[in-house]
Amino acid sequence: MGVTVVDHPLVQHKLTIMRSKETSTASFRRLLREISLLLCYEVTRDLELTTKTIDTPMQEMEAPTLEGKKLVFASVLRAGNGLLDGMLDLVPAARVAHVGLYRDHETLEAVEYFFKAPSDLENRLVIVVDPMLATANSAVAAIDKLKERGATNLRFVCLLAAPEGVERFTKAHPDVPVFTAAIDEKLNEKGYIVPGLGDAGDRLYGTK
Repeated sequence: MGVTVVDHPLVQHKLTIMRSKETSTASFRRLLREISLLLCYEVTRDLELTTKTIDTPMQEMEAPTLEGKKLVFASVLRAGNGLLDGMLDLVPAARVAHVGLYRDHETLEAVEYFFKAPSDLENRLVIVVDPMLATANSAVAAIDKLKERGATNLRFVCLLAAPEGVERFTKAHPDVPVFTAAIDEKLNEKGYIVPGLGDAGDRLYGTK
């Protein structure tokens, strides 16, 4: 399945502004929403289409329309909501799942505290969103939970990834393709992506 780096010039330009520590919370939030639209465009590129009969002002025609049940966007709380907002701008009819995970700062393991998802995940494409693929502990745990609840067709979207996170994620879930705007240099000793952009949740919500 592998990893797709979305190297569109607009994505890269906006990501550069987001990386700067001078960028305000308001700008960071807006840029994340804008980038998520562009990432969503890529991750949904191969959705299956069928046709239906419509009437244009000129005549009747067979026109393309999405086939199958609605998508599910699964947000890994809390930072995932920054990507979720933009994706819902593009696909407002999508269903939404929330997976609440926090990282234990001692062990760096993901701990679940909330899970709510549509019931028939096995019949839907589930796109999991979380801005940072760092240690991959949260991402792997989120996919584990969604698979336990029946999801079989999954994709993972993040803003930034570390090589260590990509390796761990693709080993744990080789059937789940990854879409990201950039793969950075490495993780530091605290499990943060370097050069990265800091803590995405803190920068998104103005917390420390």
